[in-house]
Amino acid sequence: MKKEQKPIGISGIAGYVPPYRVWLRDWCEWTNNQWPKTREVVGRSFRLRGPHQSIYTMAANAVMRLIDQYDINPENIKFLALGTESSTDNSAGTIIIKGMINDALLSQGRPMIHRSCEVPEYKHACLGGVYAMKGAIRHIALDGAGSVGIVVCSDIAEYAIGSSGEPTQGAGAIAMLLEENPKLAEIDLHKSGSASDYRILDFRKPMIRFCYQDRDLDQQVQDFPVFNGKYSTTCYLDETLHALEDMFTKRNLQSIKYLRSLKTVFMHRPYRKMPETGLSMAYLFGLTKGDTDDQAEFNSYCYEAGINPRDAIEEMRNFTPDLKKIANPSDLNKDAYPLAMNIFRVFRASRHYRREILDKMALGSDTMLDLGNLYTAALPAWIAAGFEQALQENISLENSEILTFGYGSGDAAEVIPMTVNSNWRSAAKNISFSDSMTFTIDLNKEQYLNLHEGKSSKDLEYKYNDEFIIDSVGNTLKNNFQDMGIEYHRYIGK
Repeated sequence: MKKEQKPIGISGIAGYVPPYRVWLRDWCEWTNNQWPKTREVVGRSFRLRGPHQSIYTMAANAVMRLIDQYDINPENIKFLALGTESSTDNSAGTIIIKGMINDALLSQGRPMIHRSCEVPEYKHACLGGVYAMKGAIRHIALDGAGSVGIVVCSDIAEYAIGSSGEPTQGAGAIAMLLEENPKLAEIDLHKSGSASDYRILDFRKPMIRFCYQDRDLDQQVQDFPVFNGKYSTTCYLDETLHALEDMFTKRNLQSIKYLRSLKTVFMHRPYRKMPETGLSMAYLFGLTKGDTDDQAEFNSYCYEAGINPRDAIEEMRNFTPDLKKIANPSDLNKDAYPLAMNIFRVFRASRHYRREILDKMALGSDTMLDLGNLYTAALPAWIAAGFEQALQENISLENSEILTFGYGSGDAAEVIPMTVNSNWRSAAKNISFSDSMTFTIDLNKEQYLNLHEGKSSKDLEYKYNDEFIIDSVGNTLKNNFQDMGIEYHRYIGK
C-alpha cells in the first residue's frame, strides 16, 4: 500500500545583508541622475559587500541565523543547497558553507550538520534559489523523508560605473527551512508552472571577465555582468507569460479569474518597476481570454491608446515572438509585444492598476526599496519581508494561496503557488528580517567607489559580531602546496 505523502513547504526564513549602504538620492547627486525617476523605477537604497565578505560568508551568516532563530537540530539537516550566480569557486560551493557552519557549531559545543547531508549548488542566474527549493522539496518527498532541508540564496549584484544597472546593485543572503508539515506555507509542485528558452545574450557572465584579476583581502574579484537592459526586460515579460500559461493549463484555470482572486503576489524583483510590469502584462493577456466584461475593460484601454482591439488581441493571442531573432545590435530595443506595451501604459494610469497590481504586491514592497537587486535572494527576501509585514499589521493570510514567480536570465521561469499555514504567525515571528537590516554604514562617494572597485577601506571597518568573515586569501602556487585564491574563513562569536 502506497504511503500517503505529507505536505512539504517552508517553515522558516532568515536573512543577512551587509551593512554598507548607498542612498540612491546621494548616488543621483554623485552621478547627475534624476532622483524622482530613480526612486520611482528603482527604489531608495542598495547594499554593497565589504572587503571581508563574499557570497559564502553571507550565506553562512543567514544559515546560522536560521538555525538559531528556529532552534533547528543540525543533525536533522540532510539537504543543504546554495542558489547563487556569484560563486567564485567552480569546484566547491555549498560544502564551503557547511564547513563554516560546522566550525561555528563545534566552537559552541553544539551538534554539527550530519555527515550524510547532501550539498548541491544550483546555478541559473536569479532562478538558482527557486530550483534549489524545488530540489529540497523533491529530496524530502523521496529519500530524505523525515529530515529537514535548508536552501540558502546568496548573491552580489554589481554593475560597472555608468551602466544602466548601477543603481540596481545589491548584496545579501536568505536562508529557508523546508520540511514536512510546514509551519509557514505549503508548496505543491504539481500546481507550479515552468518555462525556459535560450536567449543568447540578454544577461551573461562569461568567465573571461575574471581573467587577470588579482584576488586578496585588499582586492575582491569584480563580477560585472554582460547585459542588454531593454532586451532583458523583454525576455522577463515573455517568460512570465509562458510560465503562467503552463500553470493555468495544468490546473485548468481561467487566467483572469485566477489573477483577480489573488491577494498576494511575490515576483523576482531586479528593481521596483519590473514585477509591476510583468504582472500587468499577465493581467492584460488574461482580459483577452475573459468574458464580455473583461473584453470591455480591455477594449477601453485599447481605445484610449488609439489601438484597434482586434489588432491587439491578434498580437497577444497568435504572435509568439522568437526573441533569439532580435538578439542583435540593431533589434535589441524592439518590444516583443509592441501593441500590448502601449496598452500597458494606459492601464498603468487606470483605477484598476492599484487594485489588481499594486495592492497585490504591497506586502513587503517598502522594505524591498532598500535592498537593491539580490539576484537569487530577491524573491525569498520579498517573501520574508511580506510575511513580516503581515504579522506586524495583523493581516490575515491563513489558508490563502499566494503566488510566487522566480526568473533567471538566459532564460527560465518558475511560477509556484504556496498555501499559507493556518498557524503561520508563530513561524513568522522568528523571521526577524527587518532586524538584519538595522545596522547600517552609510557610504560617501569616495567610500562607495572604493568598495565598488573591490578595494579594502580601513575607515569602514566595524567590530564583527556573531558572523563569518574572510580571514585571509591564499596566494601560494608551488608544486608541493597550492592555495591560490582560496578563501580562509573565520567565525567571530558574540
